[in-house]
Amino acid sequence: MEDYGTNTQVLNVENLAISYQIRKGEVPAVRNVSFEINRGETFGLVGESGCGKSTVAFGIVNFLGRNGRIVEGSILFQGRELRGRREEELRRLRGNQISMVYQDPMAALNPSLRIGEQLAEVLIVHRSLSKDDAHRQCIEMLNRVYMPDPKSVMIRYPHQLSGGQQQRVVIAMALLNSPALLIMDEPTTALDVTVEAAVLDLIDELRREFDTAIMYITHNLGVIARVSDQVGVMYAGEIVERGPVEDIFLKPMHPYTQGLMRCVPKLGLSKESSYLYPIRGRVPSPMNLPLGCVFEPRCDFAREECRHQRPELQKMNHTHFARCHHAEENIGAEWEPPEDLASALTTARPFAEEPILRVEHLRKYFEQEQRSLVSLVGLGEKQYVKAVDDVSLEIPKGCTVGLVGESGCGKSTLARVIVGLEPVTDGKIDFLGVDISIPLDDRDMDIVKELQMVFQNPDSTLNPSFSVGHQIARPLVRFKTVRRNQVREEVIRLLNAVKLDQSYYDRLPRQLSGGEKQRIGIARAFAAQPDVVLCDEPVSALDVSVQAAVLNLLLEIQHEFGTTMLFIAHDLSVVRFFSDYVAVMYLGKLCEVGTAEAIYAPPYHPYTEALLSAVPIPDPRAKQKRIRLSGTVPSALNPPTGCRFHPRCPRKKGEICETEEPPPQLDRDGHHIYCHTPLEELRKVEPVVTIVE
Repeated sequence: MEDYGTNTQVLNVENLAISYQIRKGEVPAVRNVSFEINRGETFGLVGESGCGKSTVAFGIVNFLGRNGRIVEGSILFQGRELRGRREEELRRLRGNQISMVYQDPMAALNPSLRIGEQLAEVLIVHRSLSKDDAHRQCIEMLNRVYMPDPKSVMIRYPHQLSGGQQQRVVIAMALLNSPALLIMDEPTTALDVTVEAAVLDLIDELRREFDTAIMYITHNLGVIARVSDQVGVMYAGEIVERGPVEDIFLKPMHPYTQGLMRCVPKLGLSKESSYLYPIRGRVPSPMNLPLGCVFEPRCDFAREECRHQRPELQKMNHTHFARCHHAEENIGAEWEPPEDLASALTTARPFAEEPILRVEHLRKYFEQEQRSLVSLVGLGEKQYVKAVDDVSLEIPKGCTVGLVGESGCGKSTLARVIVGLEPVTDGKIDFLGVDISIPLDDRDMDIVKELQMVFQNPDSTLNPSFSVGHQIARPLVRFKTVRRNQVREEVIRLLNAVKLDQSYYDRLPRQLSGGEKQRIGIARAFAAQPDVVLCDEPVSALDVSVQAAVLNLLLEIQHEFGTTMLFIAHDLSVVRFFSDYVAVMYLGKLCEVGTAEAIYAPPYHPYTEALLSAVPIPDPRAKQKRIRLSGTVPSALNPPTGCRFHPRCPRKKGEICETEEPPPQLDRDGHHIYCHTPLEELRKVEPVVTIVE
């Protein structure tokens, strides 16, 4: 095995440029990228989709494909040049010294091989260990990444593990040979906030234990603030700012970095006290870059020289760099929003106390398909997945209720039952004084018109064969909202309302970006001018700037029309910013319901407390209590007796939690906590988040 030295500096990238060859010519995907990572240090790379973050990572490990190549620059790994190495040599190096963890763990795991076989192969191929020795070391590594029951996991297939467990397997695989460099490309994007927190803890612990250099790629500023020592901000293939994490977050010098910070909801702010300021426009195509500064078309501070002259990466101090002609002027400057931009939205709109939607003792059970011989002959007892189990909730007219909880807790099922996409098992749904706990086909068309939904994935709800205009027009025609000769005019008005022009009318969904598709979904949901809109994770997969634009759009529409919303999300900072009331759901039941202000301050339900301690906060000064839940959410097929949270609860009181369902305890202003722990005790709990100045 080749010796790569013991230098403190593990990776040094200098003036890296990467291009892809396509039919139209060469596309410059990455240009002039420079950074370094030392042992035991985490370098965070952040930016919007299409900025070139993953391309940099693939360039380091030479995974650029047949049409990609490094045009210029240097990649020094432990003092040795990687560029120009033979493929066989790079393959050995990737297995032994450099490892990569991808966003989707299933893309790195072979679905036809057991976990043990895939882990052992790394040690057998790269270190020539025997099968027994490799098996033993694999179990030890699974233990080190806190995998429950690692011996059992070794004989399972990837599909038999949860998303968090799959990601732990991939991390364990990456660390088996104790690499000097670990590259992580969005490794927690698809995970629940509680699982994400556990994985981020694990990464930090392993960095210290193995003294590994880590390159962490993400668009989540909260994660970057939590894991990084140094940060590089990428835009349109260039690093536009680089420095220590505290400098980047507390003293950003590049307008793009400042813009990203303004797009992120702060955990303690509400929609009445703040406004998100999205970056206008979108990341330019690598084939059509501006002549001057690449950020100039979207920059609020651009001047004439920015349009014609490319800025160099300037050294602001010995550790902080910015690629801006006017970076010196940006130091400590306070950005002032345009006048009246948020005046309408930051003025609280009163809403009626009388609920427009009331859910009473709602249940939704799914019959579990049985494959045993006993069940096939009709002798076995039927089993049911209790997705929603005795939920009661009121939504006042004109307000937003945020619904939060881990995956599998029943949030989306509750929304689908309310809107009529799933039949009610038991209970009652009262909407505008009408009982709608009946099949969708039996509902009056006027009721269907007043209850619409925005889905998480617009690709699954937009027909790829029909134009945007046709799909927005359909509910207008179906519900007879306007006359037929006014349909096109109304569609264009709706497009303008979601900040798109009439040129989008004849476009197909494949011609739109993810954020544009979501705006079309919103326009279609609001076409019928409904009284209530249910939003199921509408911003979870979007870049921070697009997320800010979509949230502002929803707020504008709500403020203009007085629309009532049920907003489902897993990001508690987004829910806090967007909601008037918050309901916390766990395994089919509500844990806590109250105003947004009440939910985010003691007293907490222990589950809410754990969720707040897990959410990444985009502020390196933020200190959070470390509360990590053991295990995963139990199966809704056979939920725990008593309080359903008791197997994972850090404040469990004893047998009463295991045998009796907790009653709702009323704190104040309609704040209910379903917990056996007395309110007096919960009120003494310290706040989860504090900012250390």
